[in-house]
Amino acid sequence: MLTPPSLTTQRTWEIYPRPIQDDIAKLTQAGCDVLFNPDVTEMYADNEKWHLAIGELEGLLEGEFRPGHYRGVTQVVFKLFDIVKPHPAFFGQKDYQQVLVITQMVKLLNMPVKLVMCPIEREADGPAMSSRNIHLTADDRQHALILSKTLNNVKVNFDSNHIEQLIQDAQAAINNEPGVKLGYFEIVDGDTLHPANKNTKNVVALVAATVGKTRLIDNVIIR
Repeated sequence: MLTPPSLTTQRTWEIYPRPIQDDIAKLTQAGCDVLFNPDVTEMYADNEKWHLAIGELEGLLEGEFRPGHYRGVTQVVFKLFDIVKPHPAFFGQKDYQQVLVITQMVKLLNMPVKLVMCPIEREADGPAMSSRNIHLTADDRQHALILSKTLNNVKVNFDSNHIEQLIQDAQAAINNEPGVKLGYFEIVDGDTLHPANKNTKNVVALVAATVGKTRLIDNVIIR
């Protein structure tokens, strides 16, 4: 079923931080040659429809909590790739599931793009750097530390024979933190996002939680 993009992407645009002047300053400092910053109306027609069937990835974890989210993601990234035609494209590990989704899109559409997943950049005390962090109050910022602390604890103490216990302990730690509402904490196969077991080769722990009024995601590659 095709869905108008405005139903899935417009809501994201309305709430997503867009500090364009700050971004321009950072890009200038980094020696950026070209900034691509089109208006929404330039990129999307009113009657445009899009839905690429990417399989079960669309409904797992983030897809379950944010129905339709990855329709907007694939639509936006497809347009970018189609216009810019990059050879490599760099995506952050923090949005781990998004990297898998875009990888699947590139495969399905046979696009000549090499995806590179860049490691998470973290604050000195642990939290993943994110544009959403500007919405955190001082108290929220302190409570949010539980996410990176829990992920790191799971990585340090990982035992493939006790995955369920690790998940339960992690969920309890986050649920006990004031001001934090857990969305999910899962230990999964890094290729499929299916639950990990003792035979899983690529293991990733992922978390999503609302801290104050801000939804945050984070993850750690265990092996």
